[in-house]
Amino acid sequence: MSDEVPFKEYVTECPRCQQRVTATVEAYNDFHPDENFDLKRHLITRCRLCCQTLLLQMKQDPKRYQRELPCVWPQPPRVLAETIPEALRREHFEAHTCFKSGAYTATVVMVRRTLEGVCAQHGIAKKPLYKAFEEMESIGLIEGRLLEWAQELRLLGNEGAHFTGKQVTRQDASDAIALAEALLDYLYVFSAQFTQFKERRRKAAEMAQEAASVSSPNGKGSNESDATEK
Repeated sequence: MSDEVPFKEYVTECPRCQQRVTATVEAYNDFHPDENFDLKRHLITRCRLCCQTLLLQMKQDPKRYQRELPCVWPQPPRVLAETIPEALRREHFEAHTCFKSGAYTATVVMVRRTLEGVCAQHGIAKKPLYKAFEEMESIGLIEGRLLEWAQELRLLGNEGAHFTGKQVTRQDASDAIALAEALLDYLYVFSAQFTQFKERRRKAAEMAQEAASVSSPNGKGSNESDATEK
């Protein structure tokens, strides 16, 4: 191509490995302006650890060579919503950090700490932890399937917190993070959105009812009222 990339390998964050890796360049395009008229190019690369195909993005910068580029596909792990309490987001972030370092046992322990934090945030202090989850279900905070998820994560966390001779696998640690994230979303994002949705519909129904009563004080439509007067 007319404008070759200066290096054959670049450092990036692999979403699959969830850590910084070296990615080998396999193909790339020339610089083109984006919607803000910034010149950018994309590189098709392959992670040297897991062989995942990664799409990297490079901005044109004549002043320096870039050895580290952002990965734009697959999407990196998303940032948790701000409606989730900061203390829980911090615990979940540490679980991610452990996972990125390959510390899978520590990952599931941090996930268990996150679950303990969820109970504490809702004022549930029952011990042991499975009793706290059962109380959360009894008062309607979580449903049957979510209770099952929470209990499985608790058991996995127990395996990490106590010496059992069993190794926590990478897949188990990855699943634990994903399930904990789904539980946080349900409690602090989706439930709140559903409550707001119901409140908006309730207010809309009240406004429609008030408008109807104003236009028809006797409970009759305007045409029916006129006909009665004649």
